[in-house]
Amino acid sequence: MNYIENFREALRAINGNLLRTILTALIIAIGITALVGILTAIDGIQKSVTDSLSSFGGNSFEISSVRNRGQSEKGKKAKVFPPLEYDEIEKFKELFEEGSRISLSTFISFNAEVKYRSEKTNPNIRIRGVDDEYLAMRGFDIAEGRNFTNLEVNFGHNVAIIGNQVYTSLFKNNESPINKMISFYGNKYKVIGLLEKQGGMGGNNGADQSILIPILAANKLSQGNLDYEIDIEVANTLEMDKIMGEATGLMRTIRQDPIGSDNSFQLERNQSAAERLQEISGYLQAGAFAFGIITLLGAAVGLMNIMMVSVTERTREIGVRKAIGATPARIRQQFLLEAILICLIGGAGGILMGILLGNLVAMGLGLSSFLIPWGWMFLGVIICVVVGLASGYYPAFKASKLDPIESLRFE
Repeated sequence: MNYIENFREALRAINGNLLRTILTALIIAIGITALVGILTAIDGIQKSVTDSLSSFGGNSFEISSVRNRGQSEKGKKAKVFPPLEYDEIEKFKELFEEGSRISLSTFISFNAEVKYRSEKTNPNIRIRGVDDEYLAMRGFDIAEGRNFTNLEVNFGHNVAIIGNQVYTSLFKNNESPINKMISFYGNKYKVIGLLEKQGGMGGNNGADQSILIPILAANKLSQGNLDYEIDIEVANTLEMDKIMGEATGLMRTIRQDPIGSDNSFQLERNQSAAERLQEISGYLQAGAFAFGIITLLGAAVGLMNIMMVSVTERTREIGVRKAIGATPARIRQQFLLEAILICLIGGAGGILMGILLGNLVAMGLGLSSFLIPWGWMFLGVIICVVVGLASGYYPAFKASKLDPIESLRFE
């Protein structure tokens, strides 16, 4: 019965100082809203992007030229290896017999200017030579038109697939780009496809400001050596290490690397978009948690101050309770319950507002369903109880140590 009576007493004290309780609970609610809201938004965005990119990147690896040519490393000059050549990557694709999907590609330029009639783009367009497997390997969709054919890739026809930003820069009034002739670096190319809009962050729009042409057309366009890449998609991720080992052996044979020497190429497992997003989300969650905790620390100080005032105001009441047999433990319990209840009231409001706010942000950025973050809700409740205990313990301890005679004399 003592627990029930203390609970009722805590409710009466809260009701008796309703405005003060609401203001204190509001500070708690703001901290919990910030914490749960940001974490919910991050989870929602992560779920949306993971669902759309779950099939891309995590089961593939890349073979490319060694990129640190000539750089010093730990006082030693790094070995210089010749870049991969087109004949080598073609031979690899022909001989590799693991039933994996293989895509060949190369970068030509990061700063091309593209023209169509009197229109032209900024000189920031990326030109890339690819084969007919590239779009599927990278998870790109065609909004209009079609992909390259084997004939166009094998004979290096002057055809192109353009990104959305290239399209909006060159074609006005919703004009279709298909079968139109664009030009860059003194050559004309027929547009056969338009990529779906990808978007990007920090001005980096990736595929949106890119033009794809057949890899042999890229060879003809280039004035010097190109760095080629081979992307290999593995059907069964459990066999990834085995297939990577076989790919390494085949490429060493093609490149005629001596036994015991370093690889004259780089082989790297691609990190999936979902994995990269997981890393970014971890940092964002840590930042959100720190922000929420700082806000809650301020709320905890305010709550402790309120509880100290409450102890002072109720000194005579404490003296009466002690005079009729209340133990120090029961007095502590009463004030701790009061502090925890105030935190839980604020926390409940903060959790509800955080869920709504987080989902609104996530839906604005692409989430299609309402997300209920049970884990973050549970964490919010735990934090409220911890804040209540931390803020209420000292006032409760002080109340339990009051002398009943002195308390009854208090005015």
